[in-house]
Amino acid sequence: MLSTLSQCEFSMGKTLLVYDMNLREMENYEKIYKEIECSIAGAHEKIAECKKQILQAKRIRKNRQEYDALAKVIQRHPDRHETLKELEALGKELEHLSHIKESVEDKLELRRKQFHVLLSTIHELQQTLENDEKLSEVEETQETSMETDPKP
Repeated sequence: MLSTLSQCEFSMGKTLLVYDMNLREMENYEKIYKEIECSIAGAHEKIAECKKQILQAKRIRKNRQEYDALAKVIQRHPDRHETLKELEALGKELEHLSHIKESVEDKLELRRKQFHVLLSTIHELQQTLENDEKLSEVEETQETSMETDPKP
């Protein structure tokens, strides 16, 4: 009986040790499970942060591309200083051409007046010549009529 009792106690001791070992293993597994969960949560946070960084990098890249495109367009055009110089030169040229136009218009108006005076003078001369011709004809007719008519 003692031997049975001893075997039972041994079995019980062994079972208690296995039970304690199982409890410690469960605690260890729970600890490992919590560490894995923390690692997974950390990985999700890192993934979310990386996604944000990727989006920001894409936005920066897009902005750089737009900037480069705008810079190329801007490089095709002259700078402000040159443009202002050109505008100033064109303004002076426009002013010069305006003065030339005014002088040409004044000259044209003078020529019109001179032409009008010339035409008036020609017309008057024609009238004078016509009148002279008429007078000459009248005088000739009078002379011929006097020649043909004997004087009493």
